[in-house]
Amino acid sequence: MSTETDALPADPEARSKRLTGAAFWVAFAMTAVALFITVNQMFNLGLGGFRPVSTGYYYLIIGLFGGLGFLAFPARKGELRVRWYDWLLTAAWLGSSVWLASRAQHIIDRGWNLEAPLEATLIAGLYVLLALEALRRTGEFILFVFCLIFAAYPLYAGSMPGFLWGVQLDLAQTVTEHVYGLESIIGIPMQVVSDTLIGFIVFGVVLANTGGSSFFMDFASALMGRTRGGPAKVAIVSSGLFGMLSGSPTSNVLTTGTLTIPTMKRSGYDPAYAGAVEACASTGGCLMPPVMGAAAFIMASFLNVPYAEVVTAAFLPAILFYLALMLQTDLYAARKGLVGLTGDQVPRLLGTLKEGWYYILALVGLTLLLLLWRMEGEAPFWISLFLLAVAILRRKAIGFDLHAFCRLVVDTGQAVSQLVCLIAGIGLIIGAMSITGVANSFSRELVQYAGGNLALLLAAGAVTSFILGMGMTASACYIFLAIVLAPALVQVGIDPMAAHLYIFYWGMVSFITPPVALAAIAAASIAKADAMKVGFKALRIGCLLLLLPVLFVLQPALILKGEMSLVIQSAATATMAVILLSAAFEGYLWRLGRLPVWARVGIGAGGLMLFVPELMTDLMGLLLAGATIIAALLGKKLTEGKVIR
Repeated sequence: MSTETDALPADPEARSKRLTGAAFWVAFAMTAVALFITVNQMFNLGLGGFRPVSTGYYYLIIGLFGGLGFLAFPARKGELRVRWYDWLLTAAWLGSSVWLASRAQHIIDRGWNLEAPLEATLIAGLYVLLALEALRRTGEFILFVFCLIFAAYPLYAGSMPGFLWGVQLDLAQTVTEHVYGLESIIGIPMQVVSDTLIGFIVFGVVLANTGGSSFFMDFASALMGRTRGGPAKVAIVSSGLFGMLSGSPTSNVLTTGTLTIPTMKRSGYDPAYAGAVEACASTGGCLMPPVMGAAAFIMASFLNVPYAEVVTAAFLPAILFYLALMLQTDLYAARKGLVGLTGDQVPRLLGTLKEGWYYILALVGLTLLLLLWRMEGEAPFWISLFLLAVAILRRKAIGFDLHAFCRLVVDTGQAVSQLVCLIAGIGLIIGAMSITGVANSFSRELVQYAGGNLALLLAAGAVTSFILGMGMTASACYIFLAIVLAPALVQVGIDPMAAHLYIFYWGMVSFITPPVALAAIAAASIAKADAMKVGFKALRIGCLLLLLPVLFVLQPALILKGEMSLVIQSAATATMAVILLSAAFEGYLWRLGRLPVWARVGIGAGGLMLFVPELMTDLMGLLLAGATIIAALLGKKLTEGKVIR
C-alpha cells in the first residue's frame, strides 16, 4: 500500500532518476536499517539486545524514513539532482532523531514536553522546522500553509475569540510540546504508521514489483473482458483490486488508467465516460476492504477498536458502491450496443490463475490473518515474505534479480518516507489542537450552535470534509475532522464508527467532484477529454459516494451494526435502490430497453425512497418503481402492437 496525495503524484521515473548513484545506495541502506528496526520492534525480537522504548522507536522511524524524504523529494518540483542542502537536511533529521531516541526514556522521566533544557529546546525547534519542510516537499502547498498556521496556533490561541480561544504558550513551550509530547509529531497517526502501516506499504510494493499489478489486470480481463461492455468492467475490477493496495486515487488512475481508458475508448465508450469510470473505480479502491487507505488504520486507533472492525463496517458500503459502477457500465453498454473484447484479446482464466495463483493466495491469507487472527502489524510482513520467496523461485520467469530486489527496497523507502513526512507535519495540527484545548471546546460549541440538530451537523460535516479534501490528503482531512467534528457527531447519538466513516467518505468525495476532482483530472488527461466534463460525469456515476455516508449514519445496519434481520433487510433494500438508480441514470432497464424520461424520473424517485431507512418509505418506493415499470412495459407493448398493425 503506497501513500496518498491529493495532488497528481510526481512521476515515478523522475524520482528513480533522482535516486541514482550514492543517493540510491544511501536510500537503500537507510531503508534496510529502518526495516530491520521495524521488524525487530514489531515482532519483539530484541536482536542484539536492542529494545528501544516506543517513543525512541518512533524517533528512529522518523529520522530514517523522514530523512530519506529529503533525498527522494526535491525542494523544487522537477529537480532531478540531489543537492548539497538535501544531504544536509537528511543528516540533520537523522542526527537529531538518533539524539532524541538515545534519550527517549530520559525525556519521559524528566517531562521535557513541559520544560526542557536549552539544548533540547533548540533541537526541538529544528525538528519542527524539518517536519514542516518535509511536509512542504511531499504534500501540496495549501496543506503546508494549513499545517504552518495550526502548528503555530498555541502562540496566539489566547487571543482568539469564542470557542477558538485556547491555552496560550510561548515559543519554547510550543516546540517542546510538539516534539516531546505524545500528541503531536509522535502522536496517534505516527504511532499507527510505525506500528502498523509500514508492513502494509512493504506488502503493496512487493506485490507491485513482483508482477502483481499485471496479474490483477489480466485476472480482471479474464473474468469480465468478454461480457457486454467488458473493458469498463475490467477497469472497475482491476482498479478496485489495485486501488485498495495503492491507497491513492490519482496514483491508481495514472497506473491502471493508462491501460483501461484507451481500451474502453476503443470498444465504443465515450472518452469522458471512460475517464469517469476509471476515476470512480480508483477512488473507491481506498474504501475497499481488506486493505483500505492509511486513514482506515488511523481510524481504528482513534476508535480504539481492532482494524478488523473497521474492515467489517466498511464492507457493505464498498460493495454497494462497486455494484453501482458495474450496473451503470453494463446498462450504458446495453443502451449503446457495445460488446466485450474478442477471445484473442482476453487471457484465459485458468492460464492466468496458473501463472499468478499465489497473488490470490496472498490476498486471501492477508484477509484471514487480519480478520481471524487479528495480526494487524505482523500479517503484511509474513505475506510479503511469502511473495518474495515465490519471486525468488520464479526469478527467471518474472525477471526478479538482485538489482530488482535493491530497487524494491528503495521503492519501499520512498513510499514510507512520503507517508512519514506527511504524517509528521499533520501531527503538528493534532498537537496544537490538543495542547490548547481547542479540539474539545470546538466540538462542544458546534453541538450547541447546531442545537443538537442532526441534519445541520451532517451538513456542516459534509461541507467541511469536502472543502478540506480539496487541498489535503484523505488522511489529513480525516485526522483533523476526527478531532474536531467526530466527537460532536457522537454527542448527538450517531454511532461512533458511522461518524468516523462519514468523515472519511466525504473527504474522498473531492477526488471526483468539480472543481478539484483530481482523480477525474488525471483520468481526463489520459482519455484526452475535457476535465470538467469528466468530473461532472464522474460525480453522476459515483453519486453513491455522496449518498452512502448519510445512509449508514441514519441506518447503522448498513455498516453491519444491529440485528441480523435488520442488516439483511437494509442490504436488500439498498441493493434494490442501487439497481433502480442505475437504471434511471443510464435510461435503460433489462427487458424494457430504453426508458422514456418520465419512467427514469419515477424509477429514480423510487430508488431514492428505498434508501430512506423507514418501512413506509421502502413500501412507497417499491410501489412507485413497480408502477412505473409496469406502465413503461405496457406502453412498450402498445407501441410494438401499433408498429405490427
